[in-house]
Amino acid sequence: MKRILPLLILTLVTASFKPADEAKKTLVPASNIKNLKGEVVNTSTFENGGKPILINFWATWCKPCILELTAWNNVYDDWKKATGVKIITVSVDDARNAFKVAPFINGKRWDFEVYIDENSEFKRAMNVNTCPYSFLIDKDGKIVWMHNSYAPGDEDKLFEVLKQVAAGEQITR
Repeated sequence: MKRILPLLILTLVTASFKPADEAKKTLVPASNIKNLKGEVVNTSTFENGGKPILINFWATWCKPCILELTAWNNVYDDWKKATGVKIITVSVDDARNAFKVAPFINGKRWDFEVYIDENSEFKRAMNVNTCPYSFLIDKDGKIVWMHNSYAPGDEDKLFEVLKQVAAGEQITR
């Protein structure tokens, strides 16, 4: 018993030094949402061939959301070339306003995959309580970065994080 106790303590202390970032990484929960054609899609099918995925929750009535997605759209081609990222946007407009999403997207000419979470199932599963809210998913399907709100220039900081995740590096910013 005298030998086991120090070994147990050593094991517990060593295990507690696991990087905090690793402990926080979780998989994207499976939820049903709709694409712009009204077809049900399960979020567990989101994939990008081992490259990062950026999931953004937004709404047609949210001014910061529109500013953020417009800024992202302006640099999306460069981001895809540099990191292979796929941007998936999830509108949190409810069932009464969901019909506005497709015309809104077409008017903006955003080049993202767009889904609608009419019943807020995915929003609740991701614990989103405000928008814009973004999640960066790594090659293993794990959430490695989160951010809510938007200020001009945030896209530059995000690009640095994207490059780190695409290279398989630990996020330092």
